[in-house]
Parts: sequence; structure tokens; C-alpha cells
Amino acid sequence: TASGSSFLSACPDTRRSSPPPPRFQPDASCTHSRMPSRLWPTTWASMRKTAAILCLLLLSGAALPPTMGQAQIPLETVKLWANTFGRDLYDTVTKYSGSLLLQKKYKDVEPSLRIQEVNGLELVRKFSEDMETMLHRKVEAIKNLVEAAEEADLNHEFNKSLVFDYYNSVLINERDANGNYVELGAEFVLESNAHFSNLMVNTSLSNVQLPTNVYNKDPDILNGVYMSEALNPVFVENFQRDPTLTWQYFGSSTGFFRIYPGIKWTPDENGVIAFDCRNRGWYIQAATSPKDIVIVVDTSGSMKGLRMTIAKHTVSTILDTLGENDFVNIIAYNDYIHYVEPCFKGTLVQADRDNREHFKQLVDKLMVKGVGVVDQALREAFQILKQCQEARQGSLCNQAIMLVTDGAVENYEPVFEKYNWPDRKVRVFTYLIGREVTFADRMRWIACNNKGYYTQISTLADAQENVMEYLHVLSRPMVINHNHDVTWTEAYMDSKLFSSQAQSLTLLTTVAMPVFSKKNETRSHGILLGVMGSDVALRELMKLAPRYKYREGKKLKPKPNYNSVDLSEVEWEDRAEVLRTAMINGETGFLSMDVKVPLDTGKRVIFLTNDYFFTDISDTPFSLGVVLSQGHGEHILLGNTSVEEGLHDLLHPDLTLARDWIYCITDIDPAHRKLSQLEAMVRFLTGEDPDLKCDEELVREVLFDAVVTAPMEAYWTALVLNSSEDSERVADVAFLGTRAGLLRRSLYVGSEKVSDKKFLTPEDETSVFTMDHFPLWYRQATEQPAGSFVFNLRLTEGPGSPREPVVVTVSTAVAVTVDKKTAIAAAVGIQMRLESLQRMFWAATQQCSAVDEPCPKSCQDSDLDCFVIDHNGFILISERSQEMGRFLGEVDGALMTQLLSTGVFSQVTMYDYQAMCKPPSHHHSAAWSLVSPISAFLTVTRWLMDELLLFLLEWSAWGSWQADSGAAAKAVFHHSHKQKQQDVLQPCDTEYPVFVHQRAVQEANGLIQCGACQKIFVMQQVPNSSLLLLVTDPTCDCSIFPPVLQEATEVKYNASVKCDRTRFQKLRRRPDSCHAFHPEENAQDCGGTSDTPASPSLLLLPLCAWVLPSQLLR
Repeated sequence: TASGSSFLSACPDTRRSSPPPPRFQPDASCTHSRMPSRLWPTTWASMRKTAAILCLLLLSGAALPPTMGQAQIPLETVKLWANTFGRDLYDTVTKYSGSLLLQKKYKDVEPSLRIQEVNGLELVRKFSEDMETMLHRKVEAIKNLVEAAEEADLNHEFNKSLVFDYYNSVLINERDANGNYVELGAEFVLESNAHFSNLMVNTSLSNVQLPTNVYNKDPDILNGVYMSEALNPVFVENFQRDPTLTWQYFGSSTGFFRIYPGIKWTPDENGVIAFDCRNRGWYIQAATSPKDIVIVVDTSGSMKGLRMTIAKHTVSTILDTLGENDFVNIIAYNDYIHYVEPCFKGTLVQADRDNREHFKQLVDKLMVKGVGVVDQALREAFQILKQCQEARQGSLCNQAIMLVTDGAVENYEPVFEKYNWPDRKVRVFTYLIGREVTFADRMRWIACNNKGYYTQISTLADAQENVMEYLHVLSRPMVINHNHDVTWTEAYMDSKLFSSQAQSLTLLTTVAMPVFSKKNETRSHGILLGVMGSDVALRELMKLAPRYKYREGKKLKPKPNYNSVDLSEVEWEDRAEVLRTAMINGETGFLSMDVKVPLDTGKRVIFLTNDYFFTDISDTPFSLGVVLSQGHGEHILLGNTSVEEGLHDLLHPDLTLARDWIYCITDIDPAHRKLSQLEAMVRFLTGEDPDLKCDEELVREVLFDAVVTAPMEAYWTALVLNSSEDSERVADVAFLGTRAGLLRRSLYVGSEKVSDKKFLTPEDETSVFTMDHFPLWYRQATEQPAGSFVFNLRLTEGPGSPREPVVVTVSTAVAVTVDKKTAIAAAVGIQMRLESLQRMFWAATQQCSAVDEPCPKSCQDSDLDCFVIDHNGFILISERSQEMGRFLGEVDGALMTQLLSTGVFSQVTMYDYQAMCKPPSHHHSAAWSLVSPISAFLTVTRWLMDELLLFLLEWSAWGSWQADSGAAAKAVFHHSHKQKQQDVLQPCDTEYPVFVHQRAVQEANGLIQCGACQKIFVMQQVPNSSLLLLVTDPTCDCSIFPPVLQEATEVKYNASVKCDRTRFQKLRRRPDSCHAFHPEENAQDCGGTSDTPASPSLLLLPLCAWVLPSQLLR
């Protein structure tokens, strides 16, 4: 060129007649500029390796024929473009953000500053003590309720003819056609309450919910509800004493659920109330000690038809009564025994939600045939329980066998003599399926001689109540001893309790205690009245751990059917599970770990060395961990300022505080609940409200930050006033945030002209300080080199329009160093319009090194393609607007592959062990129905039988409350069929790539061999930014290269690995107590025959609908 600068060129290789495989060739002129190794010790080795790769490939590139008809890219010109663009960007962003002024203001006060190093162990202990105090208050509230309930029961005489009107949560405020309140539906005042997620509640009274299959005027229900009215004043007193309490409730063993504050309960779309408190984890865990259960189900030929349907529903109901502390397996038997899940042969697996649902699906597929070998199945069940006990696996507490069959031809006494007598450590519960009573005596004998319970289940509606009997038996030892064990559940997301209410789902833990009958005449029977419980939102616990003290760890991902996530699935770098083991064992200590933290919904990643500090929370099963990132993450900047000066600067209208952070406690005293954190802080500082309690250290930090950052408002305002209406619109918003959660913003345009209206508002959680995280722009800026700006293209969504890139967020961190310690004081930035950034870029690419001559090349030439990408490979600027915001690998797979190959970018593999995936779909041949002509007829017949069953369920007379029972059975039937039809997501593990620019490589160039042509590229770092300039030749078709995608793929495990993972019992903290037996329990209270009359219509069902083998329909 005229300027004498080097350039990169390419031409076709005429020696080949057919396209060769893709390969890469750097040109002889390729160079790499390096930053000093003292700044980047971790990348020095990789940089030298990159240079070596390029130089080794140099020889093949030198032999290329002369350049003919293809673009030439001047290297010096590209460097000039990048430098010019970088300089213009730096000038613009520093001007509109005021970053240099903010840096100067912190520098001015540096002599008065000190940097405090956070003591992680001291911090985690302090948090733990505060949480212990808070959780203790919840336990005290539950104890008050338990005492009140047991006293009320002691003073209550059962009245079989009791007539009593109560507030039914479904019927309250309902009127009939005449405008009168319906029975049990009197007027019940409801008001919106912010403390209860703005739901309509009554904080003066509780009310009562019952599932559809429980008759609301049954004498047991009426007596229980009447007795539990005594809880109302205790609910109110508890809430007044501890206003942080949320829902308080009593789940009765008879099925009713009394909840405070009272609330309106709405049935589902089928008019059914499926919620049964006795199936909830908190009820199950509090009502019984942990248990090992082996379910033995009969699949012999006699079980065909409706009997098998009832048996499957019975097994499913038993599974619903199991919790995280329980272990289970299922054996089916006919001519031989087989495990419904062969993988689980000879062992027990934790009864977590995933395993329970898996078992239900397998049980649903069971088919009947042959004769039953009950004795072999019982022997196998006893052997499993014995082996687990000897291996110290399973629950190490209660053990039981559930026998589900339509009969027993003998009592199998030899089996029990060998495996269970005389100690009878394994209880045996028997469930006689169907209305036949021939085998009832033998089934009862088996249960009564093995400390179990016998029930007969004749209909689908019988299952729930009859299955629940076993929980009463298992609770007897605890009840007789009057052991009021405090139970805390695992963290779970309650999607059922108020599923009909419009509220966001929240992670909870529940504290629960059993409620016993204290009457002497019932002592040996060990009667469990129910369970008392109260929810604790984890957000309330996190309020006790101030966000400014530590860095956020990885996130739990709320998802459908969420119940809990193992620590190893979140901190997956802890391969040896050192952290997990220490926390489960309740140890106090710390460890360090290199981690990769995903940002921006997994599109980006930052590399940190984290220090983990952990300890237990006394008198609870919980441990607490706090994460501090080494370096500035462990340093807090402290300064001094007067209250008067701080208050003056704090009250600026454009200043806000982190909405979810606790600067002052406002949720205890009702008089404080309407105060914002800023209002509460002002009252505290002025002494206007001496009762307010505030975090004095955090308040001092906020005051200091308010004073130091106050000049920024005047600076931003002056820029607005000095700009003319005709001047180019560059930035919409300037903003800054400090570690104390202080946020300032200033508009450069009218609010109606702001392009991204959600930015810095609660609607856009990623851009503001929340309880869970710092803003994305703050986090990214703190991990950039000092003085460097990080750029993020934001997609905005207009009404009725697709998401399009409109604005770019730019931010940089302000660091302060005192006594060789560095702390991040703040992050500052602007949001600029994308078109301004583009205009600046296209102007910069008009520059060339020859001042007096025309530029030989421009990015707007048709034979050049120019991209500006960020350090994670996302396109900010392209000549084609549809490419902006997309990952470079999607747009140009050849170029991204080359950048990866030469070390300009590195690929980081990330894992998500909390993912949800679609189950594999099974596509059947379209010719299936032609191959099997009878299949269509059988399918239609099966459908007609299903409909007939639903009709009979509604019409059949089942006892004195047929309507409720039928509705419940119909709901169950509908639910099971609806579940099969839905494509439900299932938990899975996924891996996905994230791409990161290697900062040491500031420039690179090369050739990409694409069949008959070569594609040229030049890469240049844009100074003082996270941006890269890429210039390529578009005339060479490189479509033979596949795109490089940033997509998550499911990690597929072979059957053996999947089986091993499921069978493996991780170390876990077991409940402290176990109540398996008591010498005074009445073992002869072991059930009897059902008095439910047979329904002739249902007796016909086995002859029709369910006699069709499902294999014929496949």
C-alpha cells in the first residue's frame, strides 16, 4: 500500500480439484501484541502457546500463490480503526458517566478512608446466631399452639350429634340463588395484606379447609373443628408477639386444615379441592419418625380389572405419604417376584419427589397374570430391610412392609417366625383390595401379629383414608411418650398451598410439631390429633445476612415440582464433596475453591477464587455458609461523614436504596411497615423514632457514599443544561451504584424518550440491587481491569414487537487502594443508544494512516465485513442489523472456530445440575394402525370404558357421603389421565459452552481454508474496553464450517451409570430422634373389616373396561 503498512490477503488454491477438509492458515504477517506478564501471569503460558501455534502454521501459508481478485486487509489500518474507536468511546463514556470525577472524589477522601478485611468465620457465626434467635421464636409460637390444642382436646367431650357452624374456607362469602349465605359460608371479612403477599386475608380469625373427599359435616370433623376453635386467640397473640410470623396452621389427622390468617380457598378447574394437609411433607415428617417401606403388590390374574386399578391407586397413595427422610422400594409378584425398577433390586432408595414419581409411572404399567407367590415376596421384603439395617443404610428407624393384595390363601406364619418374631421389628400393614371378605381374617391376622394394621379398600375413594391409618400406628410410640419433637422440613417451593392465588412462588421451610391426645383412657392407643406448623420464608432468613458483607454464591433455580437441591448440584466444583460433608456434619470452618460463576442467564462467566465459611445453626438441622471472593470481595471500604451532611445528600430525589436490603427493621412494629428503608433511615438518624433498630455500620456506609457521590448529580445536570436541543443524542441515562446498595441515576432525555424504560427498575431485577445479587453491570465491571469499560447489548421489548437490540449498557468500576488493600467503592456507567455507538464506529473506520491520500479500505466496502463483539463473543455492531445481539459462532462458524483454535477465545464448559428437560418422545409409525386393524377398535373401546368408569364413579352410592367421594375419585381419575397427556419437563443434567476472550491476546490475524477459497480475518482489541474489532472477507463462502452454538445439551448417562447414581445414598443428616416402638402400645388395635356397602354397578367393571390388556392398545 501507499502507506507502507502490512496487509493480509488470500486467493484460490488451484492445485485441488475438489474441496479439502477445513483447515486454518495464519499469514506470515500475523502478530500478537501482549500485555506484560506481570499483569497476566495466568495467561502468559497460553499466550506463548498461541504464538507458537501461529508460527508453526506460518510455513504452509507462505507457499500460497499470489493474491488475485480477493480482498486485502491492511493490518495497520484495522489497528488505527480500533484505536480511534476506543479513544472516541472512552472520551464519550467518561464524559457522560463522570467516571473520572467519581474516581477523583474517592481519591480526595482517601486519607480518611480505611479498608476493613472481612473476617469470614466471625461473620458466619454472627449470621448463625441471629438466625437461631429468629427460628427459636417460630418454635415458641408452635409450642404455644400445641399446648392450646392439647388442652382444648383434654377438655372436650366427643359429641356424635354435635351441630356446629364454622367458617369453611371454600364456602365463605358465598350466596345462594336467593342472595342468602350458603351453609358454612357466612360473611368473612377479607382485606389485602402486604405481609401475606398482598393476599386477601383475615388477621383476626382462622378458617377451615377440607379436601373434596372429606365430608364437611362428619362427626369427627365437627368435633375436631369445634375443639380447634380454641386456637384462634393463640394465632392472633403469636402474630402480635412476633410480627415476622407468616402462615400458622393445624393439620388434623381427620383431614381438616385450620389456617391463620383466614383466607378464601378456590377449587381447581374441575371444582375439586385436592389439597390434603396429611400428604404434605411437614405433616408426614412431624407425625412419624423416619421409615423404611417395602411395598409388596399382587399382580396375579385375580387382580385384573378394577382391583388392579384400586391397587395401583393405593400404592400411589402410600408413596404420597413418604417424605425426604424415608426410604422405599416396590416388589410386584405373580408366578415370580420382580422389582418394579430392576435398578433398585435388593436395596432401598430415598423417597424424594423424583423417585416417588418414577415409582408411580412404573406401577401404572404393571400388568396382571398368573398366580401369586406371596411367601417369596415377603421373604424378599424382609431380606431387603435386614440388609439395609445391617449396612447402616436407609432411615435407621421404623421398618414396615405394605402388602397390597386381593387375598391370602394362608397366614405365612413360617415366614414371620424366621424373619420377624419374636421382636417384631418390622411392622406389616395389609390392604385387602376389593369387596370380597373371604380372606379378611387372614389378612387381619398377618397385620395384628406383626404390630401393623389391616384395612379393606373397596373403591378408589377408600384409599386415602385407609392408607392414612398406618401413619397413626407409626406415630403411637411417639404419642405415648409425649415426645414433641420439633421438625424442620427441607427447603421447598410450595406450589400447592395457594395455587389458586395470584402470588409468586417462594422458597420455604416449615417448622412443625405433633399434637397428641392427653386423655388417660386413650393413652395406650397413642392417638395423634394432628400436626401444628408454620412457614418460614427463606427470604426472611436472608434478611439477617446483610448483602453488602459478602458476595453472592451460585443460585438455586426455582422450577416446577421444586422440592430441594443438593449442595453438590450448586457448588459443583466441590468434586470431593469436602464442603458438603463438613456442612452436613455441622462443622465450623472454611475452605477455598476456584469456581466458575455464570452470569446473564448463563451467557457469560467469571472466574473467582472463593473462600467458603460455614457453621451450624444451633437447635436446627441447618448449616449456614457464606462465600467471600478473594481480593476485593473480602474488603469493605469505610469512611466517616457527619449525619447532617449525609442526610442532606441522602434526600436527593434521584437517589434510591436497595429495596430488599435491611438497613432498618421495619417489619416488626406495625407502625413501621409502611415506611420505605430510606424513610426509616432518616427517622433513625434524626432521632425521630427511637424505637427503630438499624444496621449502624451499613447506615454509615450509605451516608459516606451519599456524600462522596453527591457531586455526580450536579455534574450530570450540568451536562444536560449545557447541551443544545440540536446536539446528538448519545446517552439516555447515567447511573452509579455502591457496595452499600446506594443507586443514583440521572436522565439525559425526557422520561418518555428513554429507550429502555425497565432499566434500573424493579421490573428488571438484573439491573438493580436485590437480596440475591448485585446488578449485572456492577458485577461485570468489578471483574474488568481498572479503567476498562464493559459493554452489554440490551434487548428491549416494545408492545407487540419482538425483542430487538436498542441500547448498550456501559460500566466501569471505581477502586480505592489503602495500605496495599484494594476495595471496590462503586461502579458507574451510562446507557447509550445503539445507533450512537454505531455512528461512532462507522466514523472511526473512515480513518486511515495516510493523511494526504484517500483511504484504501473502509468497513463500508462490500468486500469487507466488520464486527464489534464483546469479550464473550456477542455481536454489538454489524452491517446487518439482524445479527446484532447474536453469538458470533451462530453467524460465522468458520471465524469463531479459528478464534478458538488460535487461542484468541477459550471455550469454558459449564454444568447445570438443576436443569429441566423434555422427556424423550416416542414416535410411532404412521402405518401402525394399518398393520394392526383391531387396534383402533380396542382404543375406542378402552376410551368408552374409561368414560363409563367416570360415570359410575359419579353415580354409584358410596356410603353416606357419595357425592364427595365420587367427586374425589373422579378428580383422581382425571388427574392421572391428564398427567399422561401432558409433556411434563423432568429434572436433568446439562452442559453448555461459554466463550471468553483471552485478554493477553490483543491482536491476531490469519487465513481460513474454506474449500476452493481462503477467508481472511483480522482481530484487534478496542482499547479501554471489553470489545474486539473483527474485519473479515465476505467473498469466500465458508459455509462448510458448522455454526458454533451456545446451546445447552443434556448429559446422557448410560443405564448402568444412571442406576448407580440413583442407588447411591449420599451422606445426609438424619433426624436426631427415632420412635419405633413402645412397650405400652396396644398392638391389638390393628384394624377390622370395612363396613362399606358394595356398589352393584362397580362390581360389573372388572368384566369390561380393565380386562383389556394394555399391550393390545400399543
